[in-house]
Amino acid sequence: MLGAGVFAAFAPAAAAAGSALLVGLVIAGVIAWCNATSSAQLAAQYPESGGTYVYGRRQLGEWWGFTAGWCFVVGKTASCAAMALTFAAYLFPSWHKPAALIAVAAVTAVSCLGVTRTAAATKVIVATVIAVLVIVAVAASVGAFSSDPVAGSVTPTPYGVLRSAAILFFAFAGYARIATLGEEVRDPRRTIPRAIGISLALALGIYLLVGATTLSALGPLALSASDAPLADAAAVGGWAWTTPVVRVGAAIAALGALLALMAGVTRTELAMAREGDLPRALAEIHPGSRVPRVAAVTLGAAIAVLVVFLDVRLAIGVSSFGVLLYYVVANLSALRQSPEHRRTPKAVQVLGAAGCVLLAATLPWTAIAGAAAVITVGVGLRLIRRARPAARQR
Repeated sequence: MLGAGVFAAFAPAAAAAGSALLVGLVIAGVIAWCNATSSAQLAAQYPESGGTYVYGRRQLGEWWGFTAGWCFVVGKTASCAAMALTFAAYLFPSWHKPAALIAVAAVTAVSCLGVTRTAAATKVIVATVIAVLVIVAVAASVGAFSSDPVAGSVTPTPYGVLRSAAILFFAFAGYARIATLGEEVRDPRRTIPRAIGISLALALGIYLLVGATTLSALGPLALSASDAPLADAAAVGGWAWTTPVVRVGAAIAALGALLALMAGVTRTELAMAREGDLPRALAEIHPGSRVPRVAAVTLGAAIAVLVVFLDVRLAIGVSSFGVLLYYVVANLSALRQSPEHRRTPKAVQVLGAAGCVLLAATLPWTAIAGAAAVITVGVGLRLIRRARPAARQR
């Protein structure tokens, strides 16, 4: 969870809710907890790769599984574009589009070689991000006491708070990956729920601290207009060295997240292609690297297109919409589980599903329209593919 999302999501959240973005952050955290516990409950019954694509197929039917998997691919592809744009916004603000495209090409090439984020690399990235966030919090706190934030405000409304929650949901991406480790931990029925609760609580606490100090240092108006909000907040403290440190830290977090996300999306594409829900060419495994290179290159090309046509705020909106719908299916799948597989009350799944639908509906209409169009195209193509064999039989 502690990655590039925290460096990018506060600005559009402030534009939606002003100083009430912290309320939106708590709402996003609650919905994330519901989704994660549902995923953990499902992972215990189905300890296999594919996530909600598998859970939806098993509990609700093939179309539900396909819809979840396709929403995941659409949402996470937009997440990858947001990561690339965040990297460029912090490190190369004057050349952010070309820099983002170069980052996508480089990470795609690395992915094709079979290189992913190792446990050691993840520890380094997380340690770097935490250190940078501490610097931001301290510098922004100093700035909040030593200077006045930019005048002006964004009037909070209930709708704006919910929209900020939907946007900030993006910053929690990754929380349910713990649920996929059912075969790799001791006593998963006890360990996984505890790990989810602890990790969510820690991430939410860090986000609240960074959000509060950043908001105090810049004010809602300046925060909402910033392309690199954490770097700008740290700069208010008057310590010149903090700006390059925060920018480099954000770039490291974004590239690390991009590499991990591409690996995850590629594997979902692989699972869907094997079932015939995506073109079977995407399931081809390179004999040397043991990587689905066709899927990786296809994904890289799709990310590059999004980088060209979207800005980071719209990419976050498209990502949140797709992933929220993905978790609607996860919650409904968990709701259908039998009593012997149930870990949490059904009310948790009901709250998670309803919360996801509500948050998705509050996102900017451009994000909803763009994501819905791509999701609809995917559903239409699957209908055509399934209709052809039936027509041949007749």
